[in-house]
Amino acid sequence: MTATLGSAEAPPGLPPATAAPMAPARSSRGKRLLRGRDDDPRWVRPSLLGLLAATGLLYLWDLGASGWANAFYSAAVQAGSSNAEAFFYGSSDAGNSITVDKPPAALWIMDLSVRLFGLSSWSILVPEALMGVAAVGVLYLAVRRVVGPLPALLAGAVLALTPVAALMFRFNNPDALLTLLMTLAAYALTRAVEKAGLRWLIGVGVLIGLAFLTKTLQAMLVVPGFALVYLVAAPTTLGRRIGHLLAAGAALVATGGWWVAIVELVPASARPYIGGSQTNSVWELIWGYNGLGRLTGDERGSVGGGFGGGGWGETGLTRLFDTEIGGQISWLLPAALVLLAGGLVAVGRAPRTDRRRAALLTWGGWLVVTALTFSLMAGIFHAYYTVALAPAIAAVVGIGGALLWQRRAEVWARIVLAVALAATAVWAFVLLSRSAEFLPWLKDVVLVAGVLAALGLLVVDRVGRAVAAAVVAVGVLAGVAGPAAYAVQTASTAHTGSIPSAGPTVSRGFGGLGAGGFRSLAGLGPARGGIRPMMPGAAPNAGGAPTTGTVPGRAGGFGGVGGLLDAGSVGDELASTLSENASSYTWVAATVGANNAAGYQLATQLPVMPIGGFNGTDPSPTLAQFERLVSEGQIHWFIGGGLGFGGVGGTSVSSQITTWVEKNFVSTTVDGVTVYDLTQPS
Repeated sequence: MTATLGSAEAPPGLPPATAAPMAPARSSRGKRLLRGRDDDPRWVRPSLLGLLAATGLLYLWDLGASGWANAFYSAAVQAGSSNAEAFFYGSSDAGNSITVDKPPAALWIMDLSVRLFGLSSWSILVPEALMGVAAVGVLYLAVRRVVGPLPALLAGAVLALTPVAALMFRFNNPDALLTLLMTLAAYALTRAVEKAGLRWLIGVGVLIGLAFLTKTLQAMLVVPGFALVYLVAAPTTLGRRIGHLLAAGAALVATGGWWVAIVELVPASARPYIGGSQTNSVWELIWGYNGLGRLTGDERGSVGGGFGGGGWGETGLTRLFDTEIGGQISWLLPAALVLLAGGLVAVGRAPRTDRRRAALLTWGGWLVVTALTFSLMAGIFHAYYTVALAPAIAAVVGIGGALLWQRRAEVWARIVLAVALAATAVWAFVLLSRSAEFLPWLKDVVLVAGVLAALGLLVVDRVGRAVAAAVVAVGVLAGVAGPAAYAVQTASTAHTGSIPSAGPTVSRGFGGLGAGGFRSLAGLGPARGGIRPMMPGAAPNAGGAPTTGTVPGRAGGFGGVGGLLDAGSVGDELASTLSENASSYTWVAATVGANNAAGYQLATQLPVMPIGGFNGTDPSPTLAQFERLVSEGQIHWFIGGGLGFGGVGGTSVSSQITTWVEKNFVSTTVDGVTVYDLTQPS
């Protein structure tokens, strides 16, 4: 019998596994962990543990080098770990002046870690890395249930080695938790479809609800596809399928809506201002700045709304392949699309309840809907958002590849496999050519090996097991070599700021920010790669890339100010000045912009008011409110030099407050930064 990638037999080229002996009644848990299921070949569980260990090593290696990573969220974690109200609302500061511009679920995980282990870069970032390891494990379990362990290992490896995944699972943006929750939801749907399991389907609703509390409407992109899969494939009557979906929908609304309801019902005077909104409304935040505005480009108070497609890179079907985004996520995207179509043809005549087709539609629907949304949305869009595509691409490659390999005796299946591999090799050559100085030999090796393996797939039905195994191995290595190199480079590079990017510096290509992206328009530096936008207060590191923000455990030496995209480093004298008599004030300081405030807050671990929120465009506080707080002695210092962006549809409150302070209080300079003592009027 010929072994298949989706069978429980050994992979081609390896001897069949012998039956595992019955485990003794007193066998240790350690042996059971290494052996795995009784019907598993001996290589399965050690391979899985090796994959998870390698993923953990990649994501945890030198993690502290990134310091606070995104200081905007790190400051909110510091606030939430020290104040219960800030924890619940996701406030930027422990004085609870304003929240971050997302729901707080991702912050809650980091808050709890900091409460347990203290405030440090590691306590903030390790949970993110562990989420990545968990996502790889869950993806393995989901794919394994459909096509067996070997394709599941391939899918897990593809996810782990996707460059943008290696970036975001080492970073503290909400995207890490969002990706894990959606992967868990897809696994739960796989289980629900198998036996029309209501509890598993309700679990899908709960997980998507939690994803909504992580990044609002982006979590909803998978819902139509998930619902359609269950409606079509669950092995029960149509009426029961509809009833189950209604129950899951209710679970989603309850899980995702309870926090929103509480925030909306609490009087505005009794809670922080909702950051990212212009009307102090979480409902506006969900549907406007973080919702439909992302699609249309009409985002009141944003930094780039109103520019349309040119403001955040050219929109269109080639967007995910352009210079800025291609190297982040698109390495196996062509192969995934080819294998998705081929896999659906392979199971075309299967019964309605066929779980292989259901799995392809689950992950394929996720991939297509999310990819089209990212490609066509005219509002704020960053390359790192594409981490949400990584599990879907990996799963489709594993499942589709396995289904076609099982039918490799048929000419059409071999052709599809060969086309997918050849397209991967050619596209990897293009992507690697964009970073010509990074491992310049790799692109030629990948191209030659990939094309030869693709040719080998055309005749793989005529060769022995050893040759077939060699062809598959060469093809897999050629397919993952490029993203693996980028992933390792990403893990070995420190990343800070609000717009991180995976991989080495690349040259301009089609699409991309070179055609008019926001960072080029704003004059903030190169679009992506090892060099990121350099803001005031940033000092170049040894490698030439600007590094901003005080790294935990290192004394601040460079006196500077923060900016729109990152926090500035804070000198020791300035931190000491801001901390003087801190217990007498609600906020030791105020300054324009949340990133600017974050640097000072993390340096002092004391509340610093971010006037205007992230962009400096939110009307929080108003000038009258700020004057009242100053008169009541609640704010000690005002820090000048904060960068707020004019935005579109936002307010000028931050400039009004700055002008009022400059006219009414005497300035002094500490560590090169202009500060005003709000207790000493001029």
